[in-house]
Amino acid sequence: MKTETIYYEEPYCRRFRGKVLSCRPKGKTWQVELDRTAFYPEGGGQPGDQGVLDTVNVLDTKEKDGIIFHETDRPLKEGSYVTGGINWPLRLSRMQEHTGEHIVSGIIHRLFGFNNVGFHMGSECVTLDLDGVLTQDQLHVVELMANDAVYQNKKVEITYPNEEELKKIDYRSKKELTGAVRIVTIPDYDVCACCGTHVSHTGEIGAIKLIGFLHYKGGIRISMLCGIRAMQDYEEKQNGVAAVSALLSAKPGEIAGAVERLKESETQLRQENAELRHQLLERKAETLVPENGVFCIFEKNLKGDDLRSFCLELKKKSRLSAVFSGENGRYQYALSSDDDSRVVGKALNAAFHGRGGGKPELVQGSVQEEEEKVRAYFQALSEK
Repeated sequence: MKTETIYYEEPYCRRFRGKVLSCRPKGKTWQVELDRTAFYPEGGGQPGDQGVLDTVNVLDTKEKDGIIFHETDRPLKEGSYVTGGINWPLRLSRMQEHTGEHIVSGIIHRLFGFNNVGFHMGSECVTLDLDGVLTQDQLHVVELMANDAVYQNKKVEITYPNEEELKKIDYRSKKELTGAVRIVTIPDYDVCACCGTHVSHTGEIGAIKLIGFLHYKGGIRISMLCGIRAMQDYEEKQNGVAAVSALLSAKPGEIAGAVERLKESETQLRQENAELRHQLLERKAETLVPENGVFCIFEKNLKGDDLRSFCLELKKKSRLSAVFSGENGRYQYALSSDDDSRVVGKALNAAFHGRGGGKPELVQGSVQEEEEKVRAYFQALSEK
């Protein structure tokens, strides 16, 4: 026997009574079947409802062959009557987002002819996939129009047209439909076949915000928030702006310019710091003397450009220079030789579990060995 679906006839029903027809264990949870339910099961991109049955938690709701199963954390007695309570803030948020998605998809279809080919309500946001590409400016227009539909507080109409009536309706659908078709209409904005739950008037959506998009499978994937979650997102971002504003001593509307100036200042400081480090390494190189034309130098906290430039400065007064930086037997190195540096580096890597490479004039890599043994290795080279 199919489950009686209260959520379609009374989508705002938060509490109801139902009889437990069956309760079967499934892993660490139980699957409870009721004769009637207000819990919406997962479907059409909308997750299943959560809530309680008496004192038992409903973790998820699913449907199979017209029978709705409530996934609970504890069992219920078969044949007993229970009171169901919907997690209403969560359900309302999903109703807002599902209705908002209809408006956005309807506007895009009407203006640009693109279809919504994928829809998912995730834990972070709602995503909808289009079979065409829109620009940032076009999406901004869509967002403005969608929120105008909210302000107009349009009635959301639910109908079940017969087969003949359905043939006369131009409606959106991602698949071929048979049997009774549930049509959701938002006048002037969208007509769509849909099995989800929706608010009764668009004003209840509160706000529609498109928070991002990316190119996806030849089209785009839009991320959006509506109602409760849109306001939570706004509050979080507003707090972030206020914090940055205070740190930069700039008004909220001026923080972008302040950050740009800070970035330019940081770039200049990095350049000046790099030049000073280079000069310091040049002076240090002038004071050092190679042993038999070979340098083996260990320096702390040298990376990247500094490691390379110091090695090349030392090479100016030697036939072989090797600079190591690191600790605890793990070192990065730069090496330059009168001979092919790649050959010398390859031998070094083989001797000390190393890896790396480069060009004839300079190689870089890493080795794993004690400093004393590395120094002894280059001492032997200098004596050849």
